[in-house]
Amino acid sequence: MLDSKFVRENLEAVDAAMRSRGNFWDKDEFVSLDAARRRVIGELETLQSQRNATSKTIGELMKTGLQQEAEAAKEQVRSINAQIEQLEAERAEAENALDALVMAMPNLPSDTTPYGQSENDNVEIRTWGSPTVFDFAPKAHWDLGPELGIIDFERAVKLAKSRFILLAGLGARLERAIINFMADTHAARGYKEWWCPILGNADTLTGTGNLPKFEDDLFKTTNGMYLIPTAEVMLTNIHRDEVLDAAALPLHYCAFTPCFREEAGSAGRDTRGLIRVHQFDKVEMVKFATPETSFDELEGMVADAENILQLLGLPYRVISLCTGDIGFSAAKTYDLEVWLPSYNGYKEISSCSNCTDFQARRANIKYRDAAAFKGTRLAHTLNGSGLAVGRTMAAILENYQQEDGSVLLPEVLVPYMGGITRIG
Repeated sequence: MLDSKFVRENLEAVDAAMRSRGNFWDKDEFVSLDAARRRVIGELETLQSQRNATSKTIGELMKTGLQQEAEAAKEQVRSINAQIEQLEAERAEAENALDALVMAMPNLPSDTTPYGQSENDNVEIRTWGSPTVFDFAPKAHWDLGPELGIIDFERAVKLAKSRFILLAGLGARLERAIINFMADTHAARGYKEWWCPILGNADTLTGTGNLPKFEDDLFKTTNGMYLIPTAEVMLTNIHRDEVLDAAALPLHYCAFTPCFREEAGSAGRDTRGLIRVHQFDKVEMVKFATPETSFDELEGMVADAENILQLLGLPYRVISLCTGDIGFSAAKTYDLEVWLPSYNGYKEISSCSNCTDFQARRANIKYRDAAAFKGTRLAHTLNGSGLAVGRTMAAILENYQQEDGSVLLPEVLVPYMGGITRIG
């Protein structure tokens, strides 16, 4: 979340940033709540000073035998205490309202984030490879999968509901192969792998910005736990309420987890096949860095995600999201979009973001560098998909399909498939 003091001292700049993100926060409400909080604090300090001064006189009055005056002073203290109690309740109310307002505000975009109102204003940075060209009519993965007997959409609906996936035979093996290939590749590039819970408590989801704003997008259990929407939630919160040693930074973490999202309101072609489902697998990257290095670390994270796509031989492009399209916690985001013939276009397969100190403030993640400064400072956190497994499978099926209906497998996956080079 943002620092209330920073918001107060940079009100117009924050207001402009919120508007650039399409978030028309209530500036007047913030000013009103903040003024009420400061007024109450001022009155509390005055009353506390009066109480302290009056309390000191009580003993002196009693020593000199001025019992009646001492009792009057005690009554005055009791009256002041009642006023203080009322003012403390007012302060708590104002602070809770102010915290709720600030908690709902997104991160401030980086100066390097392009200005724009929607995804139409995103900026293409580079492309890799060329869109796949076929000398036959290619099929969409939602047709290829069932025909090859590796994806069963109908039975998945029977077992759960729509937009869940059932993989069979070589489809299940391909899912495992992709996961292991991604995890091994990231580990070889310096990421420490973790195996995480897939249920998190409210503090964990709040730390990354999923709560309270996006509760409707989460699956919630009957005892207040949440199915995680991404391993970012767990990896980031590993160091919640901790002070890291600057000498250990940056930290590079990765993890595979199933991910669960309600995807409320989504419709259209994206709900077909493997693109937008309620449960999907993903290998996630998370970094902890200092403010001085975090944007360089973001570029490195994007390169790590690109490496996966390049090894798989999948055409893609990198775009920089504009202010109106970046996620709630992000200050700067790059999306990697893979070429999908069924869309005759690119589709997001990874999103890499620098959240600066936004999540660290919520989760209380700090670092100490005794040689550089006194005390502690908030760390910067970064996250990125490395990659979404279902969308990777869809891209492989569509880009590597053959005229006879079979699918060749990328060379790097063959060892993970036990030597199998083709499905079908």
